[in-house]
Order: sequence, then C-alpha cells, then structure tokens
Amino acid sequence: MSATKGQIWFLTGSQNLYGEDTLKQVADQSKNVVEQIKAGITAAVDLVWKPVVKTPEEIKSLLLDASRDANCLGVITWMHTFSPAKMWINGLAILTKPLLHLHTQAGQSLPWSTIDMDFMNLNQAAHGDREYAHLVTRMGIARKIVVGYPTESAVCERISNWAYATIGWHASQNLKVARFGDNMRYVAVTDGNKVSVQMKLGISIEQLGVNTLCEAVGDVSDAEAEKLTELYEREYDVVPELRKGGARHESLVYGAKIEIALRGILQAGGYNAFTSNFEDLGTLRQLPGLAVQRLMAEGYGFGGEGDWKTSALGAVMKAMTPASGGTSFMEDYTYHFGPGTPKVLGAHMLEVCPTISGQKPRIEIHPLGIGGKEDPVRMVFTAKPADGRVVCLVDLGERLRLISNEIKIVEPTEDLPKLPVARAVWEPKPSLAASAEAWMLAGGSHHTVLTNSVSAETLEDFARIAGVELVQIDEDTKLREFRKELQWSGAYHRFAESIG
Repeated sequence: MSATKGQIWFLTGSQNLYGEDTLKQVADQSKNVVEQIKAGITAAVDLVWKPVVKTPEEIKSLLLDASRDANCLGVITWMHTFSPAKMWINGLAILTKPLLHLHTQAGQSLPWSTIDMDFMNLNQAAHGDREYAHLVTRMGIARKIVVGYPTESAVCERISNWAYATIGWHASQNLKVARFGDNMRYVAVTDGNKVSVQMKLGISIEQLGVNTLCEAVGDVSDAEAEKLTELYEREYDVVPELRKGGARHESLVYGAKIEIALRGILQAGGYNAFTSNFEDLGTLRQLPGLAVQRLMAEGYGFGGEGDWKTSALGAVMKAMTPASGGTSFMEDYTYHFGPGTPKVLGAHMLEVCPTISGQKPRIEIHPLGIGGKEDPVRMVFTAKPADGRVVCLVDLGERLRLISNEIKIVEPTEDLPKLPVARAVWEPKPSLAASAEAWMLAGGSHHTVLTNSVSAETLEDFARIAGVELVQIDEDTKLREFRKELQWSGAYHRFAESIG
C-alpha cells in the first residue's frame, strides 16, 4: 500500500485593481496563513501554496492544472481581497477536485486605533469571500466552508477532517476490489450494481476465480512460509501448539502460505481490497483468517461472503484513518439486552482487524462449524474501549446510501473464554433499541466498517464530495424525526440523481 502524501492546493483570490504593492502583501500574508494551517492540521497531506490569482485566465489555468494533477487531492480557496466572482466561473466549471472555501483573514484582531483605508482595502475577505460564495452556490458546486482564524484548533480540525475525506475520495477513485468467488447465495444486502458504484465512486470490482488463489497458495514454498511464521511468533502471542515444533504448527504454515499468496495477487493486480466466500473455497484447506486480518492491518479493505461494497468502504475508510487509529470489517452478531446497559457483541467468523485491538493479539486455532474445511488459524482479541462509529454502504436500487451509527466501544461485561474469535463490544447511540430500529428503517447492512478514529465530520465531507446520501444515527436521533429525514433525504437524492 502506497504511503505517498497527496497535496492540497491553496489558492488566494484577488484582482489587479489593488496594484503591485498591495498584491505583494496579499501574497506574503496568504503564505503565512498556509504556514499557520500546516502547523495545526493532522492529516497526512502536503499543503501547497500557489501564486495569487488575479484574472479569469490565471484562475482557469490553475484549476485545470489541479484537475489534471494526480497528486492534487483537493483545493482550498480564500478571497483575501475582493476577487470579482465572475472571474471564477470558467475555472470552477472545470474543477474536478474537492473544494474547501476558507473564510478567514490575515489578522486575528483589528488594530482599532490605527485602522485606515489602506488597511481596509487590504483586508477585504469579509465581503470578498461572500461574493465568491454566492457564485459557488449559484453554480451548485458542492464544497465545505470553514470560518475562523487559521491558528484556532477548531478551524484546523475541520480542515483536517476534510483533508482526510479528500484522501478517501482519492482512494475511492483509484480503488480496485478483487472478488474471490461470488456473493453468498440468496443474500441481498451484500450484492448490488457494480456499474453504478463505479460510475458514482470510481471503484472497480473485479472477479477472480478462487482457483487463482488456490494455485498461488500451492506455489508458496515451505521455507518462505516458515520465515513468515517466525515473524508471527515475534509479533503475536502464538499458542504453543502452533509454534515451531508444536503439534499443529503445519496449520500455521499453511495460514502463512495463504497470506503470502493473497498479498502477491493483490500487489500484482493493484488491488486495494478483496473479498472471500466460505461457500466457494476451492481447494483451500482453510478459510482465510489470519491472512485477512494481517492484510487489513496493512490498509486493505475486506468483506466476507463476497461483500464487495463493505470491502470497498473498508479500504476507503482505512485511507481516511489516522496512523494511530483503527478501522475494521465488522458484523453486528448478537445482543446483550440487559441487565445493565444494552450492548452489541460484534464479530465475524474470523476476519476482524487487529488495529482495533486493546491487547497483543493471540494466534489460535479452532474448529469452524461452516465451510467444511480444516480448522483455520486466526488472531483472537477484544477491541479497546473508544468512541467510534459503525458504517455501511448500501445499494437502494436507484442510489447509494451511507449509514453511520455513533457508538461507544466498551469492555465486555464478563470474560469470553469460549469465544475463539476477535470481537468488539459496543453501546450504540442513542440506545440499542433506537439505533437498531433506525438502522433497519434506513436499510442498513449486517456487515459494517467499525472505526475508532474516522470522524463523523470526515464521513459527512466524503459523502458531500461523492454526492452520496449519508444517514447519521447518533445521540440526538429521534425516531419520529428520523423517519421524516429518510423521506426528505430520499426525495432530495432521487431528484438530484435525476438531474445530475
């Protein structure tokens, strides 16, 4: 997975009316604003200052360059002075990158005792940005507006959240999903229109025969796999029976072969996400478990039972996850209705990402009651307590919908000594009963992506950039209003799709 930083371009608008001296001040002050933002944002992007634009030709040329530059993730615009907005029409019309409008000014405080007309002519963002914003609204261009001084933590946080969303959008536009086998038979929510998803999100979903993986596993040497098992023993708590010399070490070796083969196929094909299906394993001796967990930890998206939408969403959200955060494939598995606060126990057969773990994962081997294969190896752990959210992407036929539920990840009420899979326990907001009803009313999937770090604002920014409906379930959700929101949102997005 590539770790190359993308760029956010910073454009400052003005006009030649002000003269050379004032325009030099504009350039110097806009450079300072960029440096202030650089010092405050956390997103892994390079903020790049561009020369002040003063004419329609300069604006069009620079925005055309931004649209063509593969390293440019998005554009921030600021009207330091009054930049007549008709100058921006042709440039904005061809811009294909996400847009943020920063409404700020060069100085935080007014120098009340010394303000003169020279100062007023230089510091005109208060009305310059409003002129520009009117035009952007009239053109119907989706953008984010951030208001405030660039040293304010809230301003930098909002810019960071949007920057993460641009990273996710870039990932989506370049995302390839490898499907080993098809969807689980008769399951509705994991299927969908692959052409529509590619048209909307840029994601390419590609079928690979499971025999491709089976043959690749067969080509991995014992020596290569043994070397990987040595890494397992260094990085994880491997149970004695799976360690070198243990009675079931060969099962760990085979699990390592699956990982090596999978990684090789994904890297060779330029895939950033993948699926598997326990109903279609070919000659594989184990359901991929450990291999999937480790690849997810590297940034790959994954969906079980051929769930290519959750796999793709997982890759996008992993791209938006800060380096210290965790994001994983997940499934609402079973409930604790009480006593105490109702909770969800989330897990899957094997495939939960260790980036959400609260302890050193333990590699174990246990029977799997479905699939008809050998006992698979897997990491076992419990997710660490944190605030977070579970998110899904569903195909409603005429459009896509993102659904997000705010959650509080907690420690299990009691130990789980006989549950041999990685898991997470959480309290959904506003409550289990209300969140579950809202989720089902919205048509949400049983498969989700759980994150302890991708913010609600970043998801909102991503949805705005992508032009996809987003439904958020949180502490403030009231079911009566929520039903109305779904109706209004549905009507809006059907209309928007019809004219878009």
